[in-house]
Amino acid sequence: MSISDGSKGSDTVAERLAGVHRRIADAAEYANRDTSDIHLIAISKKQPLVALESALEYGQRDFGENYLQDALPKIRNLAQCGATGASPVWHFVGDIQSNKTADIAANFDWVHAIDRAKIARRLSNQRPPTAKPLQVCIQVNLERSPNKSGIPPDDCAELAAEISELPGLKLRGLMTLPEPQDDFLAQRQPFAELARLQGELNAAGYALDVLSMGMSADLEAAVAEGATHLRIGTAVFGPRPD
Repeated sequence: MSISDGSKGSDTVAERLAGVHRRIADAAEYANRDTSDIHLIAISKKQPLVALESALEYGQRDFGENYLQDALPKIRNLAQCGATGASPVWHFVGDIQSNKTADIAANFDWVHAIDRAKIARRLSNQRPPTAKPLQVCIQVNLERSPNKSGIPPDDCAELAAEISELPGLKLRGLMTLPEPQDDFLAQRQPFAELARLQGELNAAGYALDVLSMGMSADLEAAVAEGATHLRIGTAVFGPRPD
């Protein structure tokens, strides 16, 4: 069955979700992993509300957003929806500005891109006291590129120590967004590096259980290297609307 443009109705969302889950299952089999250890985050930035509603109806629960102003109306409108009636789990996956931390702390369940202690402290201080700690990942700039967000691998231990002392946050793991590669072995290399870094931090006493890595074009390589959270947008929803 061919998959048409993801913007044309709920059936295409179901087809795309099914296709992504088949890819995850095949990748898990190749890597001798259990699919229950691999979580799909549907990256819904700039997607219309109806696309998210369709994904919820077909069992998708985790959604990732990059832009706060775009995300907040979706969070309000999808507070209780879907076939099971379960509330969505919201992941903020974009860069974080200081003036956005209060709304992120109040409305999201996860943050995947912490790269500064200042931002971590603001998120912790602004997390509502009645809410569970915000689940967070440190974003790692493996290529050490000055044009990309994230911290160098050598700085992770210091930031992890600071985050671990913040009562409003729960440090869960590491996130990376490597440069696109076409070759499977080349795709695996940065993911393997992130997994090694997680192992080093755990050996130092941290209990990190999350590797947030892998997108539509390289999810198989990410699964092969231990990804626990895949951030998939185009393969679930199709091209983003202009």
